[in-house]
Amino acid sequence: MDIRLGAAVWLLFWATAVPHAQAQSFPTKPIRFIVGASPDLLPRLVGQKLSAQFGQQVVVDQRPGAGGIIAAEIVSKAAPDGYTILLSSGAYSLQQAMHGAKLSYNLERDLAPVTLLTVLPVILVVNPSVPPKTLDELIRLAKMRPGQFNCAHAGPSTSSFFGCELLRVHGGIDIVSVPYKSSAAALLSVVAGESHIELIVMQGGLSYVRAEKLRPLAVTGEKRSSQLPDIPTVAELGLPGLDYFSWNGVHVTAGTPKAIIGRLQSEIARTFADPDMQERMRSLSLDPSANLPEEFGSFVKSDIARWARMIKEIGLRVAP
Repeated sequence: MDIRLGAAVWLLFWATAVPHAQAQSFPTKPIRFIVGASPDLLPRLVGQKLSAQFGQQVVVDQRPGAGGIIAAEIVSKAAPDGYTILLSSGAYSLQQAMHGAKLSYNLERDLAPVTLLTVLPVILVVNPSVPPKTLDELIRLAKMRPGQFNCAHAGPSTSSFFGCELLRVHGGIDIVSVPYKSSAAALLSVVAGESHIELIVMQGGLSYVRAEKLRPLAVTGEKRSSQLPDIPTVAELGLPGLDYFSWNGVHVTAGTPKAIIGRLQSEIARTFADPDMQERMRSLSLDPSANLPEEFGSFVKSDIARWARMIKEIGLRVAP
């Protein structure tokens, strides 16, 4: 064999064998699972399963603030080795569409997709003391009483804020948008009766609905939720413009070796194949996904474009 050809073959073998070996030995130390604005039940469920599978702790690290931006910044600046992962969400694609270059990171440039975990439908809920029993009644009463109903959300650039704006525009009503420091604070304000309305992801609001501390008026999605089969979709109620969703996924720092990203994705897919995990997910009205990194990357790209279209539709300014 020609010496140069032999060297090239050896280099090719080394280039493919080393990343494979790194992925097989990964992880050799604990993994930080950074969580921003989302509820932490899903990452804790996933983290527990991954800890058992990896033989290393996957530690959920809550970093709330700025609609999840603080958490995303941490991961975007971390070492690209797979030991710092992000619970990403639809809020990140919304922020990318709204703020663009004004963000300190770029979702598609500085973070690498691992997998989609689940798509999150939204519930439109009110405090039980609010008289209307249906969305149509709420809209009619809000038109009769402009400015007297308020809609709680987790602050500008969050999907719950966007939900309030969609309700205002597509419902043709004058409601007061009330920001809170977090989605949990906004939710509790509606439970306490300080606020009247909220649009919240199913995962966050379902337990309060079941406890009759919140009254659901509508859900988003192509079909009714199996958890709330008696509650109509917004499309059924003639408000398809109110039909939006969020999602949760996993991202890592850009530049993380593809072999390690592949290992993370395959192990997450393994957790979702577990019957116990599937049952826990169903109890939260979550459908597990665990798609491939390339598929998730395409999903995020289209989601950014979807938010950009909807932002223009309701008249919000998109940052240059």
